[in-house]
Amino acid sequence: MSVPARSWGVLIVLCGAIFLEGIDVAMLNIALPAIRADLGLSTGMLSGVVSAYVLGYGGFMLLGGRAADLLGRRRMFLLWLVVFLVFSGLGGFADEGWVLLLARFVTGVAAAFLTPAGLSLITTTFPEGRLRNQALLIYAGTAAGGFALGLVAGGLLTAIGWRWVFFAPVLMSLLILIAAVPLIREPVREDRPAGGFDVMGAVTITGAMMLLAYGVVRLEHPADGWPLTVAAFAGGLALVAAFTAVERRSASPLVRLGLLRSATLIRANVMAVLLTASFFGFQFLVTIYLQELRGWSTIQTGLALLAAAVDVVIAPVLTPWLVNRFGSARVVLGGLLSGLLAYALFLGVGLDWTYAAMLPSMLLIGLMFAFVYGPVTIVATDGVAEHEQGLAGGLINSSFQFGAALGLSMVTAVNVAALGGGTDPEAGLAAMRTALLVPVTATLLGALVAVSALRPRTRDRALSAA
Repeated sequence: MSVPARSWGVLIVLCGAIFLEGIDVAMLNIALPAIRADLGLSTGMLSGVVSAYVLGYGGFMLLGGRAADLLGRRRMFLLWLVVFLVFSGLGGFADEGWVLLLARFVTGVAAAFLTPAGLSLITTTFPEGRLRNQALLIYAGTAAGGFALGLVAGGLLTAIGWRWVFFAPVLMSLLILIAAVPLIREPVREDRPAGGFDVMGAVTITGAMMLLAYGVVRLEHPADGWPLTVAAFAGGLALVAAFTAVERRSASPLVRLGLLRSATLIRANVMAVLLTASFFGFQFLVTIYLQELRGWSTIQTGLALLAAAVDVVIAPVLTPWLVNRFGSARVVLGGLLSGLLAYALFLGVGLDWTYAAMLPSMLLIGLMFAFVYGPVTIVATDGVAEHEQGLAGGLINSSFQFGAALGLSMVTAVNVAALGGGTDPEAGLAAMRTALLVPVTATLLGALVAVSALRPRTRDRALSAA
């Protein structure tokens, strides 16, 4: 079955948007030291700049996904792309910490609405099957590539001036917007959702997601006020319970609870959490190793991690063939085992390692992303009714986001605890090796979940063996 040329044009635009989201986050992470030096921000304020985006993104993702289903995918995509553009520009003009906090929080909210709208536009533009799978794998590879290339771009732009880390996404957003307006059309919907908007459901789930995201972020500093961290998790879980009660009684629920009973969907989201937890935790540790223990520049660090972007080539070319030949479950398992090997190899890292010694791990991580990110996204949206595609997209992107935040928090907490009062490079290396057990463990758990998907249960082709 073929699809119109316009559909491939739409895919290019949507890939541009997810690339923008990935490169935006990566560039900011590289620019943080320069921002602190220029604006005189405290460590707490600097950490808040990162956390603000996580709170906005994680807190509003499910609401963003459902809004795309109910209010129109094209409308939500274009509207929040404009918001993303405006507030990214605001960050570039910031002279005080609170302006950066506001800009990053609203940018995160915009991404929370923009991303599931874009994903659901793909799943409703391309028919279910091989063509949709190919489109999703291209989309996923572009997302991962955006983050990898953002590390390099962030180093280059920061060398010119950190404000360009905010202005560059403005220019990219404008180009995407100009192309999106004529190309993207609202999909024809045969099963338009009935009923009104579930306000109480929206309030409770958004509050729950924000509190849980805040709790995850606070895990980064485990000794810094445990009561508040516990209270954040307790409040988040209480609101989840309230949300569940609201949805059971709602005539037009924000989230149909039956969707969450799918074992396939649950496995896909669990693997999404573990995938990004392992990668983002590893990337953080490697950045510390290269910059603080080895004295590499931000540009050198970005180039070192660039090898992991090999998935940009592999995901659209090799992964579709492998999925069609062996099935999603086996491909995902192979990818997670590649990641497990990559992290295990890095456990032997030394202060005198050459880049050639690091390269196998970087390439294996690229394989992991190519074989896991896209197929898991396919699994999370395959077989879902069209009027719930935005919700399914919101769920999987929430999992990716929470996994990233959890991985960063856990490796930071373990690294700090293992370091203790040590200040010499040998102590730093030993602490980093201990913290590397976090991505190793996360990937091992992900592989076990993938193995469970190989057991024949139903005819669900998304995560069954081929």
